[in-house]
Amino acid sequence: MMLLKTKNLKLLNKIITFSYFFIVSVFAYSQEIINDPVSEKPEEVIVDSLNQRIKIDGVAAVIGDFVVLDSDIDKQFMQLEAGGISTDDITRCQLFGKLLEDKLYIHHAIQDSIVVNDLEIRSNVDQQLAGFAEQIGSMEKLVAYYKKSSEQELRDEMFELNKNGQMATMMRQSVIENLEVTPEEVRQFFNNISVEERPMFGTELRIAQIVVIPETTQSEVDKVIKRLNEFRSDVIDNGSSFTTKAVLYTQDPGSKRTGGKYTLNRKRPQMAKEFREVAFSLQEGEVSKPFKTDFGYHIIQLEKIRGQEFDVRHILLIPKVTEEAINAAKNKLEKVRQSIVDGDITFKEAAREASDEKETKFDGGQLRNPETQDYNFELTKMDPGFYAQIESLGDNQISPVIKDGDRVNPIKFKIVTVTNRVDEHEANFAQDYLKIKDLALQDKQLNAVTKWQEEKIMDTYIKINGELRSCDFNSNWFKIK
Repeated sequence: MMLLKTKNLKLLNKIITFSYFFIVSVFAYSQEIINDPVSEKPEEVIVDSLNQRIKIDGVAAVIGDFVVLDSDIDKQFMQLEAGGISTDDITRCQLFGKLLEDKLYIHHAIQDSIVVNDLEIRSNVDQQLAGFAEQIGSMEKLVAYYKKSSEQELRDEMFELNKNGQMATMMRQSVIENLEVTPEEVRQFFNNISVEERPMFGTELRIAQIVVIPETTQSEVDKVIKRLNEFRSDVIDNGSSFTTKAVLYTQDPGSKRTGGKYTLNRKRPQMAKEFREVAFSLQEGEVSKPFKTDFGYHIIQLEKIRGQEFDVRHILLIPKVTEEAINAAKNKLEKVRQSIVDGDITFKEAAREASDEKETKFDGGQLRNPETQDYNFELTKMDPGFYAQIESLGDNQISPVIKDGDRVNPIKFKIVTVTNRVDEHEANFAQDYLKIKDLALQDKQLNAVTKWQEEKIMDTYIKINGELRSCDFNSNWFKIK
């Protein structure tokens, strides 16, 4: 039983990974069933989002007010493969079952009056389309690639796709959000797994690092602030377009193509704290003075306030780092590394003294896994680039100085070390309690979702057509009592 549930959960996660929130997913409409009053014999048809009437011949299933088309299943397979996800172990019936679940969630999200934020979804669509357009070359190419008549048609369908996906996610989350597991439930869960079926946990490492970031000179900072003040004056005094300047000059790749636009919400923290504080202090139409965040220096224009929603545009400029500063940072870290190797100072002490990385320096440079929030990194799940930096290190060996970079600091230097290594092993209750707890919680959530589906299926109009009626579903879609 445990093995079966694990396989089902892996399949569910694999399909969910390729979610509704990306454009390469199926462009499926929210369609309702109506009767054709013209025909002598009423004929079922569907009406899509463009108000076009389509005969129901291709309908694989009806769930409440929604349908799943045969072509939806075919497209899902194509799009999963296009997204690099193997479909070798996914059957047509399994994928069809996942589509049925999605429609069930959306139908009952509407019934339960679950509300999604349309403005936030449109903002997400803007950013998604801008990113995809940049990858493919232009918005015109993107529209042509997806065979749409206009950019607006593409945006409308993306909006529906995102909205439906978010509704399904919120409905499922509402079923499991308050679930917890007690230590006794974790113990019982583990004891109920036969020895033959106990999971294997892969090799795990604990990693620490020391980071040195080249310092920016005050003259470079002054240049950036002066440039931003020039932009600000041109907008305020001469009526120049803030949007155009953002497209031309901002160094924020996430908003460049949308003219620096973001939608902020007072109730949901987004962006850096300093950014939010400035944005929420502005009046409509006002342009801020230059200010600093960890990403660089900004100016913001507040376009519109809609209750808790703030539509803003910003321009980000990042001060240049000189070659002299880069060499100084590298040389500093080389000296730190040599002191550790010579035994003059421990890695932990050196991190506290010399590292510029706030998140790790006071923890001896120890990295936290962002997925699990503990210190362990499973080797098989590690970022390939990061793995390449530590794969040849033995325990407590120090890497050479590595040149690295990220969005905040395009150039930085680091040294890394492996502070602990646990080889692949069979699950052990004491040693792997937190991982087993996560598995127990997943199992409890899966049982709660299964129970919810069983109840809602019995309360919902469902009709499955054609050869798909021969599918052997995990859920009781045929309402067999």
